[in-house]
Amino acid sequence: MYISIASENFIAVNTAIENIVLDEENALRVVKAKKIYEFDENTYAKVKGVEFENGVIEVDMKSRLLPDAPDIARGFIGIAFGIDDKDSAFEAFYIRPTNSVNATSDPIRQSHGCQYFSYPKYTFAYFRENGITGYEAAIHNELDQWVHLKAVIEGDHASFYLNNEEQATLTVEHLIHGKAKPGSIGFFVDIGTEAFFKNLLINR
Repeated sequence: MYISIASENFIAVNTAIENIVLDEENALRVVKAKKIYEFDENTYAKVKGVEFENGVIEVDMKSRLLPDAPDIARGFIGIAFGIDDKDSAFEAFYIRPTNSVNATSDPIRQSHGCQYFSYPKYTFAYFRENGITGYEAAIHNELDQWVHLKAVIEGDHASFYLNNEEQATLTVEHLIHGKAKPGSIGFFVDIGTEAFFKNLLINR
């Protein structure tokens, strides 16, 4: 089922959203609405009237750095799913294009190319501070390029594929909130990033 990316079909949660024409196609632009310098927060454009539990989410996404982006900005862009009705809990996956193996020669940054996190507690900082691995991986996708994301959610298992590659970029064997629960889907964006989304497809 394709979902129109018309802005009226979304709820802006700690973000500002608008429809634009980009690369001769309609897209939804999403940026953080508040200058909060914290990562992995509930900052997304949430789809109205869609409850997703198990299935496949696909979307094309592109990110750029804003003119006033801080040095810590990485072009964060991705999806949130299993969002509860109070925006107080969800699972998420995003990429950091400036950490792509094509964008940096720093092996540590390359290893932080993408991220799974579980809101509110289990952020990337929590994982790293506690030496928890397995929730990040390298990517080859850069800024200002359309990236196709496919997320396959089954029970407490999630696999994330980029640009139709046969092998998952990241697989999460056990979602932190446990077995997938009905909830909404959102377009996630973080610090210093101008995000664009199109071609949202949901199969349940």
